[in-house]
Amino acid sequence: MTIENTFRSLGRFNYRIWAAGALVSNIGTWMQRIAQDWLVLTQLTHNNATAMGVVMGLQFGPQLLLLPLTGLAADYFDRRKLLMVTQGAQGVLAIGLGVLTITGLVQLWHVFVFAFLFGCVTALDAPARQTFVSDLVEDADLPNAVALNSTSFNAARMIGPAVAGVVIAGAGTGWAFLINGVSFAAVLISLYFLRRGELRRNLRAKALGGGLAEGFRYVWRRPDLMTILVMLFLIGTFGLNFPIFISTMAVRVFHVGAGGYGLLTSIMAIGTVAGALFAAGWELPSFVQLLASAAVFGAGCALAALMPDFWLFAAVLVVIGVSALLLLNFTNSMMQLSTEPVMRGRMMAFRLGVAMGGTPLGAPVVGLVIDAYGPRWGLSVGAAAGIVAALVVAVYLAKYGRARRQGDDGRVGLKAEDHDPLIAP
Repeated sequence: MTIENTFRSLGRFNYRIWAAGALVSNIGTWMQRIAQDWLVLTQLTHNNATAMGVVMGLQFGPQLLLLPLTGLAADYFDRRKLLMVTQGAQGVLAIGLGVLTITGLVQLWHVFVFAFLFGCVTALDAPARQTFVSDLVEDADLPNAVALNSTSFNAARMIGPAVAGVVIAGAGTGWAFLINGVSFAAVLISLYFLRRGELRRNLRAKALGGGLAEGFRYVWRRPDLMTILVMLFLIGTFGLNFPIFISTMAVRVFHVGAGGYGLLTSIMAIGTVAGALFAAGWELPSFVQLLASAAVFGAGCALAALMPDFWLFAAVLVVIGVSALLLLNFTNSMMQLSTEPVMRGRMMAFRLGVAMGGTPLGAPVVGLVIDAYGPRWGLSVGAAAGIVAALVVAVYLAKYGRARRQGDDGRVGLKAEDHDPLIAP
């Protein structure tokens, strides 16, 4: 693994421009996430984890609710233009919530409404944003570009929460929302300056009708995709609730303020950045790697639940961050590379809908567990989700480990050399 290989996608002008704009916007996004959690947990409620779970459910629920539209929109419309609309809308919403907060008018139901609106826009944005990478680089570089996108997002995760803690303490929560709103201008500028002649013109869906049913049929015929989606549902629903896990551990167990919460989130980002850079060096992810990532995730959550002090808890968050990032990156690359370009938007919508759409079910449940038994038991729910997800992948490997799946179009979807099913382009 060399530096040149790890960062090879940055050799393309369009990808460099896109990555630069995304980094600025991602920092703002993480500032908003911390500010929103802190606003709900400490200013609008008295450390109520259930309210946070409701906010998360409203914010991520549209991923599943709008599934019939979001993936097909990414396959049917010009992704660059679609992203300009969705990114601009998110900026306007962030500024609106910031104004309400700064003027002192914000109430909990306002946050609920804005969380749902953000969720609706993000549901349209996310499949287009993830598949837009395939318009910027060749398929051979797609896993690398996906991993570098995650590196950018999680590098921002180190910076944004720490900055948010300072902004919240010094100027107030509303200013973090305003800064995020302005940060979306960076993405809009990057999209404007892309060399459109160098964008790859992947096949588009022919019509809007029947797109979701076609996607369901496609997934149903693919045990590899079904396995990934089941695993993502388990971990996404019950495991990826770190705004609740970290904030309640910070406030209720370690008794630290906004700065401590932001610091824990930034420390976890050290692990996710390391995982993203590690994934960037891999040419082709495998189901064995998925199994290992899910198992480490589950074990990490269990260990975090037992940690007696702030810094030991922070250290375990690094391990959890590495495993979670590898798991998410591997599923992204595997699903994109093993599906036809015309289906990628819908497959990414399924992936995001399953991974995040389960949050309306899982986040309130985790919040109730925390309110009833404490934050450590909430983390135990995440641990169980990781272990069960690893078992799902293990069952798939036991059944299909030596199988060679041939797609309808003659393309090899799975290989079995060395007992390790691989996703091949």
